[in-house]
Amino acid sequence: MDTNLPNEARRWVFAEPCEGLREFGREVSLPRHFLKLCGTVDDLRAVLPAAWHLQPESHFMIANDARSSVRVPVGAAARTLPDGYRLESERDGPTTSIRIVAHDGSLAASGYAAETMGVFIYDRIVTAPGHQRKGLGNIVMHALKSQRQSPNAPELLVATEEGRQLYMSLGWTVLSPFSTAEIPA
Repeated sequence: MDTNLPNEARRWVFAEPCEGLREFGREVSLPRHFLKLCGTVDDLRAVLPAAWHLQPESHFMIANDARSSVRVPVGAAARTLPDGYRLESERDGPTTSIRIVAHDGSLAASGYAAETMGVFIYDRIVTAPGHQRKGLGNIVMHALKSQRQSPNAPELLVATEEGRQLYMSLGWTVLSPFSTAEIPA
């Protein structure tokens, strides 16, 4: 996937260690290119050359264990946007981006989601440090979820360790460890 972000130009995601992952590891040598794996850091290290830098392990998660027939709303009801903040939304094909902007014009929280191939994927959900503990992440998640076309599409995301704890308290389940490697700039 071409992401064209300031810190990431392209990413490849693999469901398991395989020869294709090993080949990409040998062939890719540009910074800002990432290899991602549903597996442990040790699994990823075992198939990549030493030039690759591994990031701390993350967690591939699913909302409310969509594999079961029980569907529970994710998290508490969406909170009201605090005074002094505004929500901006943009849609580009299957991708929605949400931004919450503070009164001074700074980015307070943001996130992305896309529905494709029968799943709804959340990505890069972030709340700036000076704006945490105000419910902005909750608002971003609910705004993104409102764009889901199919109520049966499983909701997926990758969370840091801190995020894992938060999402588990909101009814998410860890499916797999998730590991990322990059070529340092």
